[in-house]
Amino acid sequence: MSTTSLPSSPVASIAPPVPSLLSLRGKIVVAAVLAILVVVIPVLNVMVPEASTFHMSDYAVSLLGKIMCYAICALAMDLIWGYTGILSLGHGLFFALGGYAMGMYLMRQIGRDGVYHSDLPDFMVFLDWKTAPWTWAGSESFIFQMILVVAVPGLLAFIFGYFAFRSRIKGVYFSIITQALTFAAMLLFFRNETGFGGNNGFTDFKRILGIPTATPSMRVTLCVLTGLVLLGFYLMSKAIIASKYGRVLQAIRDAEGRVLFTGYNTLWYKLSIWTLSAMMCGVAGALYVPQVGIINPGEMSPAASIEIAIWTAVGGRATLIGPIIGAFFVTGAKSWFTVAFPEYWLYFLGALFISVTLFLPQGIVGLVRKLAAKGASK
Repeated sequence: MSTTSLPSSPVASIAPPVPSLLSLRGKIVVAAVLAILVVVIPVLNVMVPEASTFHMSDYAVSLLGKIMCYAICALAMDLIWGYTGILSLGHGLFFALGGYAMGMYLMRQIGRDGVYHSDLPDFMVFLDWKTAPWTWAGSESFIFQMILVVAVPGLLAFIFGYFAFRSRIKGVYFSIITQALTFAAMLLFFRNETGFGGNNGFTDFKRILGIPTATPSMRVTLCVLTGLVLLGFYLMSKAIIASKYGRVLQAIRDAEGRVLFTGYNTLWYKLSIWTLSAMMCGVAGALYVPQVGIINPGEMSPAASIEIAIWTAVGGRATLIGPIIGAFFVTGAKSWFTVAFPEYWLYFLGALFISVTLFLPQGIVGLVRKLAAKGASK
């Protein structure tokens, strides 16, 4: 039987074949990134004097770690949106669930050092609770909570995705449903009786694995760990996209009907990558919480999920490196704008997204490639 090639799409045209991870160039880049994460950042922060121009402040380390957490979310979004054609506007929920799982453990680590000197978290004592609810069972165990970091977002994504994909919900309808899901979860977590701190969430963390969190060494350790996780997820994503499984995902994005006709069950392909993407966001949330020192329902707001899509679009969909660049660019601009022009930040964000949609449909990475191609042709 003859096979017919799948039609190209705008996204497919901007996604060149992923280079081998074993190429010399790839090894050099990975080695350079590892050297920066493991050697350069700790040295500049801990060993270089504060008076030096080359000193990296604790604020810069924390900001870098936070942005890399966002970059993990953008990378996860690229797997489902850029390569599978599924636009989620609810990934902030999975990010927050991972953060809450880590936050529960950190709240337990406070012990009797809280305001009320109780074994229960302060907000439970304030609400006159005598015991912790069943949802806090096992929260004293670091290993158990780390399992929940990936299990809770993964399980929710699997159940939701199974019914959504089985019902052939796609496009804007799927995006709206995911946004409704995260909004409903936000309203639920705002309620005090749910046992997750209500409007204030979790804060005032003091230790992780018995080690104080508010120390320069712990900050740089968390930053380096976040960078290593981001690098690991990036290499994993490249391997996925370069595999037969990844090619099927891209075929589903371009022409799902033809993929079904050839005998592939697209439900399980979409469901598996959707669940993996949610678990990646859960890990990002768990790394985010001890670095910023707080987690509350605001992380589940629809705006937070939309920002993840914006990072991916600005950097360049279906490129893997593009969403990471987009997260750094947009979040860095946000950090500057909210200090210099706080009242105009949202206008800038909206203008940026509109400009990218109209003039840079391939994102920053697409623009760089276009300029490089023009330079090579001269």
